[in-house]
Amino acid sequence: MLAEHEAHNLYLETFGDPAGAKMLTVHAPARSEIAGNHTDHEGGCVIAGALNASIDGAAALNGTDTINVASKGFGSLSIALDDLSVHDDEHNTAAAFVRGVAHEMLQTGREPQGFNLALSTSIPSGAGLSSSGAFEATLARTMGMLWDGPYLGPVELAFLCQRVEHTYFGKPCGLMDQLSVILGGLSFMDFSDPNRPTNEVLDASFETFGHALFLIDVGCDHTQFNYEYVQVAREMQMVAKQLGKTRLCEVAEEDFDEAVPMLRERLGDRAVLRAIHFWRENRLVKERWRALKAGDFRTFLERTKESGASSAMFLQNISTGGTFQPAMVVIGMAQRALGSYGAARIHGGGFGGTVQAFVPLDMADIFKERMDGWLGEGSCRRYEISPMGAYAVWWDYDNDLDRPF
Repeated sequence: MLAEHEAHNLYLETFGDPAGAKMLTVHAPARSEIAGNHTDHEGGCVIAGALNASIDGAAALNGTDTINVASKGFGSLSIALDDLSVHDDEHNTAAAFVRGVAHEMLQTGREPQGFNLALSTSIPSGAGLSSSGAFEATLARTMGMLWDGPYLGPVELAFLCQRVEHTYFGKPCGLMDQLSVILGGLSFMDFSDPNRPTNEVLDASFETFGHALFLIDVGCDHTQFNYEYVQVAREMQMVAKQLGKTRLCEVAEEDFDEAVPMLRERLGDRAVLRAIHFWRENRLVKERWRALKAGDFRTFLERTKESGASSAMFLQNISTGGTFQPAMVVIGMAQRALGSYGAARIHGGGFGGTVQAFVPLDMADIFKERMDGWLGEGSCRRYEISPMGAYAVWWDYDNDLDRPF
């Protein structure tokens, strides 16, 4: 509720009283990739969890043809609705998301109208917690409510946001981030059918298994390695293309095995290694989900360690070589602090961003103290799984909107 109040206060400070226009409260959580490192874009499986960090907003129509967005700590922007085409100079910017989501919502039969949107966020930017997915979902939920049109279900809305990220933002991401943010909770997702991904939700938290979930900022924004990130999916798909397919999930492993000499000659070793990671990680995702459903957290931790090793050795999304290896050194320090307990692995896209750790509850305080001591106060943050996905609801005017909370 505090973030919601901050967003409404920011709206009043920035845009003034909405003058009778109905006001929305909007919410979209961060997400943590629990399992499935770079498997979603190849039609594999993932486990993802919505987190108790979020973007919260307040919005109302403004009677113009312009969308105005104000965000505390991140400045403001305005997008005119008479130009919703792709702007190449907006790649990797917030403006690309606003313009792109507006364009996609227009395709659903809605009539676009200008509005003001004020945002408050507790999601660290560039930390691999899908602040971009949360921003997309915030915009989509806002426009879905303010502009009359058909209901969009979670999967349909996730695809809409993914198209924006591909076309307007310029990042060829999978669907995990958007769907996890929209669904909420802890969920298993299967992307083998590109048009109809399936999901299963587990009502559980890591605290029920005696562990805390930590995400550790490696001190390097993962967006600095966007080129390296893009190469992961590109090389996996190059392997699939050599074998007459589009994604690795469509390739029979025995066909891959027979083609290894040819693939090494044509694509090099790293593409082959990344394909090996895909099948290995996909199996580990399924084993970890079965373990969670059975309450077997020991097996979950063992498979998580195997996953982390696969990302380092085969996927190679932890370090780009050289002396600057922020993610790898944080993983090393996390494992040093954990000893033989818990587990630590690269989180999300990799290269920079965050490292994920599952820490026994009786070690949680000392673990955070040691990691913050090495990396700086606030680098190691504890999170919980949030059951709430992205939503927008009409604000109740009886809540004294005309004065600060």
